[in-house]
Amino acid sequence: MLLSGCTGTEALPSNATQTGAVTGALAGSVIGYNVGDHSGKDAVLGAVAGAAVGGLIGNEVDKSNPEPVNTGGWHE
Repeated sequence: MLLSGCTGTEALPSNATQTGAVTGALAGSVIGYNVGDHSGKDAVLGAVAGAAVGGLIGNEVDKSNPEPVNTGGWHE
């Protein structure tokens, strides 16, 4: 959850996919490690599954969010 803060809206306007994948990987690795026999293999499998699920959910969120409107400003 700490690393998902590194994917702020400054870099990309639609980044729920990225945030979901990172958050899912972190949560999946913790869950995989604790549910399995406390091995690195279980943590990696959990991270891969969590990243896939989190990325899919984040992608759907990105699709439902409207595109940002360019209102002009000093940075154009």
